[in-house]
Amino acid sequence: MRLRESGMPDEGYWESLLEVELILDCLGIDGRIRDAVELGCGYGTFSIPVARRLLGTLYTVDVDPAMVARTRARAEAQSVTNLVCKALDVMAEGFGVPPASMDACLLFNILHCEEPVRLLRLAGDTLRDGGAAFVIHWRYDPATPRGPSMDIRPRPEQIIAWALETGLFTHDGKVIDLPPWHYGLRLARAPR
Repeated sequence: MRLRESGMPDEGYWESLLEVELILDCLGIDGRIRDAVELGCGYGTFSIPVARRLLGTLYTVDVDPAMVARTRARAEAQSVTNLVCKALDVMAEGFGVPPASMDACLLFNILHCEEPVRLLRLAGDTLRDGGAAFVIHWRYDPATPRGPSMDIRPRPEQIIAWALETGLFTHDGKVIDLPPWHYGLRLARAPR
């Protein structure tokens, strides 16, 4: 399933909008995380830097085979060997990893989808106890240079409410500032 308003701009422009290393630092995505799964690899903008930081493997999925091919090509060109890319419709097929097998699930600029609670449930199912879903999204501000329309763009409080509605997550109330255009959340997997 393609998400509403999910079109990607030109690769160079897209990457100019994101301070990837700063975002990952602020979220705490580092070598303490072994295995992770990511929804929406896009051009590999986050996939490759995340894979470099992990102890294990990053499994990344995208509904668009062209995005998967681009991410694979970039990973190969940069000798990133712990990245597994797969074309997959998560809403129809799940994340393609065993239940409770991941330390982290990355949901970056994706929760403006039609069924965010369902997507968060699917994400929660991938996580080991003690794991976390890491979320970033465009600020709720019409001045941002990209992002979904304001009528479907979630505020942090809305994402937290959706996560708590699943019964799979806890949250400490902290919203992480991710300059220049994003905010982030770390949603901890509740014990089973």
